[in-house]
Amino acid sequence: MDMAPTPPPAEEPRWLDGDEQRVWRVYLQATTLLDDHLDRQLQRDAGMPHVYYGLLVQLSDAPRRRLRMTELAKKMKITRSRLSHAIARLEKSGWVRREDCPSDKRGQLAILTDEGFDVLRRTAPGHVSAVRQALFDRLTPEQQKSLGEIMTIVAEGLQPQEAGADLPWLR
Repeated sequence: MDMAPTPPPAEEPRWLDGDEQRVWRVYLQATTLLDDHLDRQLQRDAGMPHVYYGLLVQLSDAPRRRLRMTELAKKMKITRSRLSHAIARLEKSGWVRREDCPSDKRGQLAILTDEGFDVLRRTAPGHVSAVRQALFDRLTPEQQKSLGEIMTIVAEGLQPQEAGADLPWLR
């Protein structure tokens, strides 16, 4: 008689305690409200969502205002398909253009146009004001430092370096 081995009992989940549950829920509420606040400000002032603004910022900071699409996806922590869709929309607005990468025929560059740079320059003061009002003006310098340290730990922990890691920009 051939009997399959009995699987080990499933481990009980490490449920969040009351304090952890409170922190988790307030974190979700705060990040959702902050994302909404910044999206509404950018839609009102520039007709674009926050992620598009972030793409323009990344390109403006890059040498010659250009980045390989794969590098841009990595910097933005988004999937390649989401990046491709966003860049297509920014191209329609005339704010970004794509070119084939001269060193790799499979790669493409995203390039911030002069018009895109002007939109970013006009939009940045209102956006910085919204970020400052929504976040930094509410925190002491010590809280700002702690928040930065905490978010660095979380972000680094979610970006494993080993091959085969499931990261957005690799999808």
